[in-house]
Amino acid sequence: MAKLPVDKMRELERRFGEVEARMAAGPDADAYVKLASEYAELEPLVKKIRDFEKATSERRDLETLLADKATDADMRELAEMELPEVRERIAALEDEIQILLLPKDAADEKSAIIEIRAGTGGSEAALFAGDLFRMYERYASDKGWRVEVLSASDGEAGGYKEIIATISGKGVFSRLKFESGVHRVQRVPETESGGRIHTSAATVAVLPEAEDIDIEIRPEDIRIDTMRASGAGGQHVNTTDSAVRITHLPTGVVVTSSEKSQHQNRARAMQVLRARLYDMEREAADSARSADRKSQVGSGDRSERIRTYNFPQGRVTDHRINLTLYKLDRMMLGEIDEVVDALISDFQAGQLAEIGDAARI
Repeated sequence: MAKLPVDKMRELERRFGEVEARMAAGPDADAYVKLASEYAELEPLVKKIRDFEKATSERRDLETLLADKATDADMRELAEMELPEVRERIAALEDEIQILLLPKDAADEKSAIIEIRAGTGGSEAALFAGDLFRMYERYASDKGWRVEVLSASDGEAGGYKEIIATISGKGVFSRLKFESGVHRVQRVPETESGGRIHTSAATVAVLPEAEDIDIEIRPEDIRIDTMRASGAGGQHVNTTDSAVRITHLPTGVVVTSSEKSQHQNRARAMQVLRARLYDMEREAADSARSADRKSQVGSGDRSERIRTYNFPQGRVTDHRINLTLYKLDRMMLGEIDEVVDALISDFQAGQLAEIGDAARI
């Protein structure tokens, strides 16, 4: 366990007290919102620091009591009983504070855009892409997040060839960012009369939703084309040039949206373009910081096979952390917290190990 940075902890306590005092002084509305946000971020950490300080003070008192030869037998026995519990509490608080002090991903608190695409496996892959989308949709519903489909291309037998949606809420990206990669499914398709197990796949990409302040898109850097929307038929199809395709010229990134409203399509396409460019920027910065390092939960490379869903065995295996759960039915109903928490814990353990290694150099 790396030693806790006492000076930094004291500075955080000082800053928390300053924020508290400024909020109590009745600042204007804009300043109050900023202070309240900082207060909410600091409060859980400062509470743990104060609990830690209280526990270490208790330990010192007990150790002083035991070192004093004048302490009577009853008090000594009581102190000997209490000391192991206090030391255990201190060790647990040290772990919790270390994790709370880890560098934060600037995008963690953002909403996310999720893109799911059918991979190898034809119609079965499209059906699986639909299953994955419903899994994330149910998970979002349980968390109180809002899901809005931006664009979808239906599969021939159901499901989706591709579906892109926003998931809006506090901390969405922090919970879903490790879902990016290739998800593989093994099951007997409904159309398979011989009962043979087929393997197919879908690719998931989770991008932090970018705001105007995160990424600048200059008007001269984009080309906007309008096209006729294609659809399943009906009197309104192909009657107006409503579909929008936006090309970002410097990077070659192309985004399309083909709902009924051209104005809405343009806004949605810009939303997805902004997220993709922001994601590219983040990836470039990560590569520059650590060209030869990959986190324990994988590289985030979307070509990496990250998880297998085996329906005959009711099994889900996350290959990055060698975690296998026989809870496939619950997972597909959106109960994915056990896997999400394990991935986050593994990532944090990797960060702590790096800090420990750096401290020894």
